Amino acid sequence: MSNDAIGVLVMSYGTPESLDSVEEYYTHIRRGNAPSPEQLKELVDRYEEIAGGVFPLRENTDRQVSSLQDKLDTVETGRYRCYQGLKHARPYIEDGVQRMAQDGIKRAVGIVLAPHFSTMSVASYNKRAMQEAEKHGIEMSCVDSYHLHPSLIQALAERVRDGIDAVSAKAGGAEVKVLFSAHSLPVRIRQVGDPYEEQLLETSRAVAEAARAGSWQFTWQSAGRTNEPWLGPDIMETMSSLAEGGEKALLAAPVGFVSDHLEVLYDLDIEAMAHAERLGISFGRIRMLNSDPLYMETLADSIREAAAKLPS
Repeated sequence: MSNDAIGVLVMSYGTPESLDSVEEYYTHIRRGNAPSPEQLKELVDRYEEIAGGVFPLRENTDRQVSSLQDKLDTVETGRYRCYQGLKHARPYIEDGVQRMAQDGIKRAVGIVLAPHFSTMSVASYNKRAMQEAEKHGIEMSCVDSYHLHPSLIQALAERVRDGIDAVSAKAGGAEVKVLFSAHSLPVRIRQVGDPYEEQLLETSRAVAEAARAGSWQFTWQSAGRTNEPWLGPDIMETMSSLAEGGEKALLAAPVGFVSDHLEVLYDLDIEAMAHAERLGISFGRIRMLNSDPLYMETLADSIREAAAKLPS
Protein backbone atom coordinates (compact mmCIF):
# COMPACT_ATOMS: atom_id res chain seq x y z
CA MET A 1 0.00 0.00 0.00
CA SER A 2 1.24 3.43 -0.92
CA ASN A 3 1.64 5.93 1.88
CA ASP A 4 -0.31 8.29 -0.41
CA ALA A 5 -3.45 6.34 0.46
CA ILE A 6 -6.05 8.22 2.47
CA GLY A 7 -7.05 6.55 5.72
CA VAL A 8 -10.76 6.36 6.54
CA LEU A 9 -11.64 6.08 10.22
CA VAL A 10 -15.12 4.56 10.39
CA MET A 11 -16.50 5.34 13.83
CA SER A 12 -19.48 3.99 15.74
CA TYR A 13 -20.73 3.59 19.30
CA GLY A 14 -19.42 0.05 19.65
CA THR A 15 -20.77 -3.17 21.08
CA PRO A 16 -19.16 -5.85 23.26
CA GLU A 17 -17.33 -8.64 21.48
CA SER A 18 -18.96 -11.25 23.72
CA LEU A 19 -21.16 -11.53 26.79
CA ASP A 20 -17.98 -11.79 28.86
CA SER A 21 -16.97 -8.26 27.82
CA VAL A 22 -20.31 -6.58 28.62
CA GLU A 23 -19.07 -5.38 32.03
CA GLU A 24 -15.96 -3.72 30.55
CA TYR A 25 -18.14 -2.10 27.87
CA TYR A 26 -20.72 -0.85 30.40
CA THR A 27 -17.97 0.49 32.67
CA HIS A 28 -16.49 2.46 29.77
CA ILE A 29 -19.91 3.97 28.96
CA ARG A 30 -20.17 5.00 32.63
CA ARG A 31 -16.80 6.78 32.40
CA GLY A 32 -14.91 4.23 34.45
CA ASN A 33 -17.62 3.59 37.04
CA ALA A 34 -18.53 -0.08 37.19
CA PRO A 35 -22.26 -0.86 36.99
CA SER A 36 -24.05 -2.38 39.94
CA PRO A 37 -24.75 -6.13 39.76
CA GLU A 38 -28.41 -5.29 39.03
CA GLN A 39 -27.52 -2.92 36.19
CA LEU A 40 -25.09 -5.40 34.69
CA LYS A 41 -27.63 -8.24 34.85
CA GLU A 42 -30.26 -6.10 33.14
CA LEU A 43 -27.95 -5.30 30.22
CA VAL A 44 -26.70 -8.89 29.88
CA ASP A 45 -30.32 -10.11 29.92
CA ARG A 46 -31.15 -7.74 27.07
CA TYR A 47 -28.26 -9.00 24.97
CA GLU A 48 -29.25 -12.59 25.66
CA GLU A 49 -32.87 -11.94 24.71
CA ILE A 50 -32.22 -10.51 21.26
CA ALA A 51 -31.69 -13.04 18.49
CA GLY A 52 -28.27 -14.64 18.69
CA GLY A 53 -27.00 -12.64 21.63
CA VAL A 54 -24.25 -10.05 21.32
CA PHE A 55 -22.12 -11.48 18.54
CA PRO A 56 -24.19 -10.49 15.46
CA LEU A 57 -24.08 -6.86 16.55
CA ARG A 58 -20.28 -6.67 16.32
CA GLU A 59 -20.26 -8.69 13.11
CA ASN A 60 -22.71 -6.23 11.57
CA THR A 61 -20.43 -3.25 12.26
CA ASP A 62 -17.45 -5.14 10.86
CA ARG A 63 -19.47 -5.91 7.74
CA GLN A 64 -20.36 -2.24 7.26
CA VAL A 65 -16.67 -1.27 7.33
CA SER A 66 -15.79 -4.07 4.89
CA SER A 67 -18.64 -3.10 2.55
CA LEU A 68 -17.56 0.54 2.62
CA GLN A 69 -14.00 -0.51 1.72
CA ASP A 70 -15.39 -2.46 -1.25
CA LYS A 71 -17.45 0.53 -2.38
CA LEU A 72 -14.50 2.93 -2.15
CA ASP A 73 -12.33 0.46 -4.08
CA THR A 74 -14.85 0.42 -6.93
CA VAL A 75 -14.75 4.22 -7.09
CA GLU A 76 -10.99 4.76 -6.75
CA THR A 77 -8.99 1.56 -6.41
CA GLY A 78 -6.27 1.74 -3.75
CA ARG A 79 -6.92 5.37 -2.82
CA TYR A 80 -8.67 4.71 0.50
CA ARG A 81 -8.00 2.33 3.38
CA CYS A 82 -10.68 1.84 6.04
CA TYR A 83 -10.02 1.45 9.75
CA GLN A 84 -12.52 0.94 12.53
CA GLY A 85 -12.70 3.08 15.68
CA LEU A 86 -15.31 2.53 18.39
CA LYS A 87 -16.37 4.94 21.10
CA HIS A 88 -16.92 2.42 23.89
CA ALA A 89 -15.28 -0.85 22.80
CA ARG A 90 -12.10 -2.16 21.22
CA PRO A 91 -10.70 -1.11 18.83
CA TYR A 92 -11.25 2.34 20.31
CA ILE A 93 -11.15 5.47 18.15
CA GLU A 94 -7.59 6.07 19.26
CA ASP A 95 -6.64 2.50 18.31
CA GLY A 96 -7.88 3.05 14.77
CA VAL A 97 -5.82 6.22 14.36
CA GLN A 98 -2.74 4.53 15.80
CA ARG A 99 -3.07 1.73 13.25
CA MET A 100 -3.22 4.33 10.49
CA ALA A 101 0.01 5.85 11.79
CA GLN A 102 1.67 2.43 11.92
CA ASP A 103 0.71 1.92 8.26
CA GLY A 104 2.27 5.24 7.28
CA ILE A 105 -0.99 7.07 6.63
CA LYS A 106 -0.45 10.84 6.47
CA ARG A 107 -3.92 12.01 5.46
CA ALA A 108 -7.26 10.72 6.70
CA VAL A 109 -11.01 11.22 6.84
CA GLY A 110 -13.19 10.48 9.86
CA ILE A 111 -16.84 9.50 9.48
CA VAL A 112 -19.39 8.31 12.04
CA LEU A 113 -22.05 5.70 11.28
CA ALA A 114 -24.72 8.20 12.31
CA PRO A 115 -26.23 10.62 9.77
CA HIS A 116 -27.11 13.45 12.17
CA PHE A 117 -24.73 15.83 13.91
CA SER A 118 -24.84 16.60 17.61
CA THR A 119 -22.34 18.22 19.93
CA MET A 120 -22.95 15.28 22.29
CA SER A 121 -22.46 12.52 19.74
CA VAL A 122 -20.74 13.00 16.38
CA ALA A 123 -18.74 16.01 17.62
CA SER A 124 -17.27 13.94 20.46
CA TYR A 125 -16.20 11.16 18.06
CA ASN A 126 -14.59 13.63 15.69
CA LYS A 127 -12.80 15.44 18.52
CA ARG A 128 -11.20 12.23 19.79
CA ALA A 129 -10.16 11.27 16.27
CA MET A 130 -8.67 14.67 15.49
CA GLN A 131 -6.77 14.83 18.78
CA GLU A 132 -5.21 11.41 18.22
CA ALA A 133 -4.43 12.21 14.57
CA GLU A 134 -2.60 15.36 15.61
CA LYS A 135 -0.37 13.33 17.94
CA HIS A 136 0.77 11.24 14.97
CA GLY A 137 1.09 14.04 12.45
CA ILE A 138 -1.91 12.87 10.43
CA GLU A 139 -3.95 15.51 8.60
CA MET A 140 -7.59 14.64 9.21
CA SER A 141 -10.87 15.99 7.86
CA CYS A 142 -14.09 14.81 9.53
CA VAL A 143 -17.62 14.47 8.14
CA ASP A 144 -20.17 16.21 10.36
CA SER A 145 -23.43 14.94 8.85
CA TYR A 146 -25.00 13.44 5.74
CA HIS A 147 -28.65 13.43 6.82
CA LEU A 148 -30.08 14.67 3.50
CA HIS A 149 -27.90 12.77 1.05
CA PRO A 150 -30.20 11.66 -1.82
CA SER A 151 -29.10 8.03 -1.61
CA LEU A 152 -29.79 7.93 2.13
CA ILE A 153 -33.27 9.38 1.63
CA GLN A 154 -33.95 6.92 -1.19
CA ALA A 155 -32.86 3.91 0.89
CA LEU A 156 -34.98 4.98 3.86
CA ALA A 157 -38.00 5.80 1.68
CA GLU A 158 -37.91 2.34 0.12
CA ARG A 159 -37.94 0.81 3.58
CA VAL A 160 -40.80 3.00 4.76
CA ARG A 161 -42.91 2.08 1.72
CA ASP A 162 -42.24 -1.63 2.28
CA GLY A 163 -42.98 -1.25 5.99
CA ILE A 164 -46.27 0.55 5.40
CA ASP A 165 -47.41 -2.21 3.05
CA ALA A 166 -46.48 -4.94 5.54
CA VAL A 167 -48.15 -3.32 8.56
CA SER A 168 -51.24 -2.36 6.57
CA ALA A 169 -51.64 -5.95 5.40
CA LYS A 170 -51.30 -7.15 8.99
CA ALA A 171 -53.91 -4.59 10.07
CA GLY A 172 -56.45 -5.58 7.44
CA GLY A 173 -55.77 -2.64 5.17
CA ALA A 174 -55.84 0.04 7.87
CA GLU A 175 -53.98 3.32 7.28
CA VAL A 176 -50.50 3.21 8.82
CA LYS A 177 -48.97 6.07 10.77
CA VAL A 178 -45.18 6.27 10.55
CA LEU A 179 -43.24 7.03 13.74
CA PHE A 180 -39.79 8.35 12.87
CA SER A 181 -37.45 8.05 15.85
CA ALA A 182 -33.90 8.51 17.07
CA HIS A 183 -31.91 8.12 20.27
CA SER A 184 -32.95 10.77 22.77
CA LEU A 185 -30.40 13.20 24.20
CA PRO A 186 -30.56 15.45 27.27
CA VAL A 187 -32.87 18.46 26.82
CA ARG A 188 -29.93 20.81 27.47
CA ILE A 189 -28.76 20.36 23.87
CA ARG A 190 -31.47 22.85 22.90
CA GLN A 191 -29.81 25.55 24.98
CA VAL A 192 -26.70 25.52 22.78
CA GLY A 193 -28.50 25.51 19.45
CA ASP A 194 -27.54 21.92 18.71
CA PRO A 195 -28.69 20.92 15.18
CA TYR A 196 -29.50 17.30 16.08
CA GLU A 197 -33.24 17.71 16.50
CA GLU A 198 -33.75 19.82 13.37
CA GLN A 199 -31.61 17.53 11.22
CA LEU A 200 -33.71 14.56 12.32
CA LEU A 201 -36.89 16.41 11.40
CA GLU A 202 -35.40 17.33 8.02
CA THR A 203 -34.59 13.68 7.32
CA SER A 204 -38.05 12.59 8.46
CA ARG A 205 -39.79 15.15 6.23
CA ALA A 206 -37.69 14.19 3.21
CA VAL A 207 -38.27 10.45 3.72
CA ALA A 208 -42.01 10.88 4.36
CA GLU A 209 -42.35 12.90 1.15
CA ALA A 210 -40.31 10.44 -0.91
CA ALA A 211 -42.24 7.48 0.51
CA ARG A 212 -45.58 9.30 0.10
CA ALA A 213 -46.37 8.54 3.72
CA GLY A 214 -49.81 9.97 4.41
CA SER A 215 -49.47 10.26 8.16
CA TRP A 216 -46.32 10.55 10.25
CA GLN A 217 -44.75 12.17 13.28
CA PHE A 218 -41.42 12.22 15.07
CA THR A 219 -40.78 10.73 18.50
CA TRP A 220 -37.82 9.74 20.68
CA GLN A 221 -36.53 6.47 22.11
CA SER A 222 -33.87 4.83 24.29
CA ALA A 223 -33.33 7.77 26.67
CA GLY A 224 -30.55 7.39 29.21
CA ARG A 225 -31.31 6.81 32.86
CA THR A 226 -29.98 9.94 34.47
CA ASN A 227 -31.44 12.57 36.76
CA GLU A 228 -31.61 15.25 34.07
CA PRO A 229 -34.54 15.53 31.62
CA TRP A 230 -34.21 13.94 28.18
CA LEU A 231 -35.94 14.80 24.91
CA GLY A 232 -39.40 13.33 24.60
CA PRO A 233 -42.01 12.07 24.28
CA ASP A 234 -40.69 8.52 24.27
CA ILE A 235 -42.05 6.19 21.61
CA MET A 236 -43.95 4.17 24.23
CA GLU A 237 -45.84 7.30 25.35
CA THR A 238 -46.46 8.25 21.74
CA MET A 239 -47.85 4.80 20.94
CA SER A 240 -50.19 4.97 23.94
CA SER A 241 -51.58 8.41 23.04
CA LEU A 242 -52.05 7.44 19.39
CA ALA A 243 -53.87 4.23 20.34
CA GLU A 244 -56.15 6.24 22.61
CA GLY A 245 -56.81 8.55 19.66
CA GLY A 246 -57.94 5.65 17.49
CA GLU A 247 -54.82 4.72 15.52
CA LYS A 248 -54.81 1.05 14.55
CA ALA A 249 -51.47 0.59 12.81
CA LEU A 250 -48.01 2.05 13.48
CA LEU A 251 -44.68 1.68 11.70
CA ALA A 252 -41.45 2.46 13.57
CA ALA A 253 -38.85 4.14 11.34
CA PRO A 254 -35.73 4.65 13.50
CA VAL A 255 -33.94 6.99 11.08
CA GLY A 256 -31.43 8.01 13.73
CA PHE A 257 -29.91 4.52 13.59
CA VAL A 258 -28.23 2.78 10.67
CA SER A 259 -27.86 -0.82 11.84
CA ASP A 260 -29.40 -3.62 13.84
CA HIS A 261 -28.31 -3.22 17.44
CA LEU A 262 -29.71 -3.17 20.97
CA GLU A 263 -31.81 0.01 20.60
CA VAL A 264 -33.54 -1.55 17.60
CA LEU A 265 -33.58 -5.28 18.29
CA TYR A 266 -34.60 -4.88 21.94
CA ASP A 267 -36.14 -1.43 22.46
CA LEU A 268 -38.33 -1.67 19.35
CA ASP A 269 -38.62 -5.32 18.36
CA ILE A 270 -39.24 -6.58 21.89
CA GLU A 271 -40.36 -3.72 24.17
CA ALA A 272 -42.32 -1.62 21.67
CA MET A 273 -43.81 -4.70 20.01
CA ALA A 274 -45.02 -6.00 23.38
CA HIS A 275 -46.47 -2.56 24.14
CA ALA A 276 -48.34 -2.58 20.81
CA GLU A 277 -49.82 -5.97 21.67
CA ARG A 278 -51.03 -4.61 25.01
CA LEU A 279 -52.59 -1.65 23.21
CA GLY A 280 -54.24 -3.91 20.65
CA ILE A 281 -52.67 -2.23 17.61
CA SER A 282 -50.64 -3.50 14.67
CA PHE A 283 -46.96 -2.57 14.79
CA GLY A 284 -43.90 -3.07 12.63
CA ARG A 285 -40.42 -1.69 12.00
CA ILE A 286 -38.54 -0.76 8.84
CA ARG A 287 -35.50 -2.79 7.83
CA MET A 288 -32.26 -1.18 8.96
CA LEU A 289 -29.71 0.15 6.47
CA ASN A 290 -26.82 -2.04 7.63
CA SER A 291 -24.66 -2.57 4.50
CA ASP A 292 -27.23 -1.45 1.94
CA PRO A 293 -25.50 -0.30 -1.29
CA LEU A 294 -27.29 3.06 -1.18
CA TYR A 295 -25.99 3.66 2.35
CA MET A 296 -22.48 2.68 1.29
CA GLU A 297 -22.84 5.16 -1.60
CA THR A 298 -23.87 7.86 0.89
CA LEU A 299 -20.80 7.20 3.03
CA ALA A 300 -18.43 6.99 0.07
CA ASP A 301 -19.65 10.29 -1.37
CA SER A 302 -19.31 12.00 2.01
CA ILE A 303 -15.79 10.62 2.47
CA ARG A 304 -14.64 11.76 -0.96
CA GLU A 305 -16.06 15.23 -0.33
CA ALA A 306 -14.16 15.46 2.97
CA ALA A 307 -10.98 14.10 1.37
CA ALA A 308 -11.08 16.90 -1.18
CA LYS A 309 -10.54 19.36 1.69
CA LEU A 310 -7.27 17.71 2.75
CA PRO A 311 -3.95 19.31 1.76
CA SER A 312 -2.48 17.55 -1.27
